[in-house]
Amino acid sequence: MEKDYTPYLKPEYYRNRELSWISFNERVLSEARDKNIPLFERLKFLSITASNLDEFYMIRVASLKDMVHTQYNKPDIAGLTPREQLKEISARTHELIHSQYRTYNRSLIPALQRIQFHIVNSHEDLTKEEAAYVDEYFEENVYPVLTPMAMDSSRPFPLVRNKTLNIGALISKKEKEKKEEEKQEKGGKKEKGELDFATVQVPSVLPRFVQLPMKEDGSHSVILLEEIIERNIGKLFLSYDVICAHPYRIMRNADLTIDEDEAADLLVEIQKQLKKRQWGEVIRLEVEDKIDKRLLKILKSEFDIKEEDLFHIPGPLDLTFLMKLYGLEGYEEYKVPRYTPAAVPALQNEDDIFTNIRRGDILLHHPYMSFDPVVEFVRQASRDPEVLAIKQTLYRVSGNSPIIAALAQAAENGKQVSVLVELKARFDEENNIVWAKMLEKAGCHVIYGLLGLKTHSKITLVVRREESGIRRYVHLGTGNYNDSTAKLYTDCGLLTCDAKIGEDATAVFNMLSGYSEPDSWNKLVIAPIWMRDRFLHMIRMEEEHARKGQKARIIAKMNSLCDREIIASLYSAAAAGVKIDLIIRGICCLKTGIPGISENITVRSIVGNFLEHARIFYFYSNGNEEVYMGSADWMPRNLDKRVEIVFPVEDPRLKQEVMHILDIQLEDNVKAHILRPDGIYEKIDKRGKTLVNAQEYFCEEATERAKIQKDEQDKRVFVPAEPIEG
Repeated sequence: MEKDYTPYLKPEYYRNRELSWISFNERVLSEARDKNIPLFERLKFLSITASNLDEFYMIRVASLKDMVHTQYNKPDIAGLTPREQLKEISARTHELIHSQYRTYNRSLIPALQRIQFHIVNSHEDLTKEEAAYVDEYFEENVYPVLTPMAMDSSRPFPLVRNKTLNIGALISKKEKEKKEEEKQEKGGKKEKGELDFATVQVPSVLPRFVQLPMKEDGSHSVILLEEIIERNIGKLFLSYDVICAHPYRIMRNADLTIDEDEAADLLVEIQKQLKKRQWGEVIRLEVEDKIDKRLLKILKSEFDIKEEDLFHIPGPLDLTFLMKLYGLEGYEEYKVPRYTPAAVPALQNEDDIFTNIRRGDILLHHPYMSFDPVVEFVRQASRDPEVLAIKQTLYRVSGNSPIIAALAQAAENGKQVSVLVELKARFDEENNIVWAKMLEKAGCHVIYGLLGLKTHSKITLVVRREESGIRRYVHLGTGNYNDSTAKLYTDCGLLTCDAKIGEDATAVFNMLSGYSEPDSWNKLVIAPIWMRDRFLHMIRMEEEHARKGQKARIIAKMNSLCDREIIASLYSAAAAGVKIDLIIRGICCLKTGIPGISENITVRSIVGNFLEHARIFYFYSNGNEEVYMGSADWMPRNLDKRVEIVFPVEDPRLKQEVMHILDIQLEDNVKAHILRPDGIYEKIDKRGKTLVNAQEYFCEEATERAKIQKDEQDKRVFVPAEPIEG
C-alpha cells in the first residue's frame, strides 16, 4: 500500500531547482574568494563558475524560455511558474556575475600583480616595445585568420555563433571614399552621420591570451586576443574610420529537441540537431560595460534581447580563459601539488585481474585510487583467449580513450563485443557519434539504448570460459568510463564475479539491446523499472523502525536532490525520528529546519579540489546495515527517464570501507558548506577544532595503504635465502 505524503507536498517546503543550482555555483565562487587557497587554484575555480553558468543558460534557462513561449504555466515544486523562475534567475545571475568580477578585479588581479604577473586591461596600457610586439603578432598570426563582416542595405546582419567572442564596431566611410560614393550615387540613400555596423569573431583556433616579453624586473604580462584585435581593428576596414569597437558574446538555446518516434535514424537526427545548436534563440547577451550606446542598441535589436538578459561586464568577457592561465608552467608554488592516484591494494601483486576478482570483490575509490584497473579490466579481457564476450555502456569517454581502443581490439580478436553508446549525452553527442562509428568499423555491435530513455548506467560485463564453466565478471561504477575525468572526479566502483550480479548484468544488456526485461532481478536496482519504488521502500522501512522506537538512520550522498516524492518521504521519515544526513554537491530542493518536519535532516555540500561525483546510499535497516552505490541521483530524470543502476555492497569488509567514506565526509569541516534553514550555505566554524579535509584525508590514506601493501608484497616476494651451514 502506497503511503500518503500529501502533508509534505506544500510548495513552501521546497526550493526551486534552478535557484538551488545558482547557490551551488556561488559555493564554487566562494573557493575563488578564499585567500587560504593557492592563487592559481582560485583562478581555476573562477573559470569553473563561468563555464558552469554558460551550460546552465544554454540548457536550463533555454528550457524555461521554451516553456514561456509555449505558454506553459504549471508551477514547479516550489510553486514558481516558468516566467517567475526566469525573473528570479535573472536577478540572482546578475548578482552572481557582479560577485565574479568583484572577485576578479579586486582580489585576483591585485594578487597576481603581487607575484609580478599582469593581465593587460587595455591595449592602450602597453609600453612602446610591447605595442610593437603585439602589432607584429597581429600581422603574422591573427590578421590572416580574421573575417570581418559588415551590415548595410545590401548585407543583412551576420550570423553570430553560440558562445563565440566577437568584437562589434561602428564604422564610417572616410571622407575621400564618401565623396566618390556620393558622386556615383548622386546623393545616395544614407543620412548624414549614419554609421555602419561591423563585427569580427575572435578566432577560437588561436590562444585566448598572448604572453608578452619578460620585463627587466622579471615580471610577466599577458594580453587578451580581443585587445590585440581591437588595437588593430582599423586594418580590417581600410576605407572606413572605426568610431568605436567593443567585445560582445551571446548565448543561444542549445537544448536538443528530438522526437525519437519520428527519427528514423537517431544518429543522423542528432547530427542534424547539433548543427542547429549553433543558431538557436539568443537567450543572453554579454557586453563590455563601457560599450557605446549606439552599438548596444543595434546588438539588442538584432538579437531581440530584453534588459533582464543583458549583462554589462566590468572586465574580460568569458572568464573560462582563466583555466588556460591556470595551466601555465612555472607557477607550481601557487597551485595545489598534483596528486598521483595510488595503486589499488587488492591488485598489488603479479596475478591477472580475473584471479584477483575471484579472491573477492574489489572496491575502487577514484581518484584516490588509480583508474588503471578499470582500463586494464577491459584491456586484459580483449586479449585473454578465454574471454568470449565483452559488453559495456559508454556515456562520456575521453578524447583518446584507451577503453575504446581495447574494445576495438577485442572485436578484431574475434570476441563478441557489444557497446551501448549514449548519443544523447549532453555536449558529448558529437564525440560519441565519432566513437560509435569507429567501434562499428572495428566489428563491435553498437546499440543506442532504449527509445525515450538515456542510458546513464556505468556497467561492464566480461564473459569468460573457465574450467568450472562460464563465469561472468562485472565492473559497476558511479562515474563514467573516462580516464581523464577519473583524475578529477570522486567516484566509486566495484569489481565482482558474484554469480547473481552477473545474471543481472546479462539481463541489463539484453534489455538494452531490445529483448524484454526479466521477470525478476537478483541484486541490481534498475531505473526506470523499480529504483524509485526500492528507494521509497527503504526510506519507509527506516520510518517504521523509528516509529517503533528503534534506531533509524539514513545517509545519502549524491550530486543532486530534487525529486518531490523522495523529498516528501524523507520529510515523513525525519518527522518520525529518523536521523538523516545528506551529502549533496549541487542542487538540493529540500529545506532543513522546518519545525516538526525536517529538524532531523542535515545537508552538506563539499566543494573541493576534486568534483564530488559518487552516489552512495546507507540505511541502518534495524542493524542489518545496507549500503548501495550507483549512477543515479534522486532526481525525476534519473529515476523515471534514464536507465540507471544502483548496486549493493555486501562484502562486510568493503561495506565498512564505504561507510568510512561517508563518515569522513560528514566530519569534513574545511570544504563542507552546511545548508541553513534560511537557504544559505555556510562554512563550518573551525575555531578550536581538528581540521578535517575529506579529500586530503583520502589522498593521504590511499597513498599510505598502497605503500603498506607494497611493503608486505615485497616481503613475500623477496624471501632471504637460508644461510648455508659450514
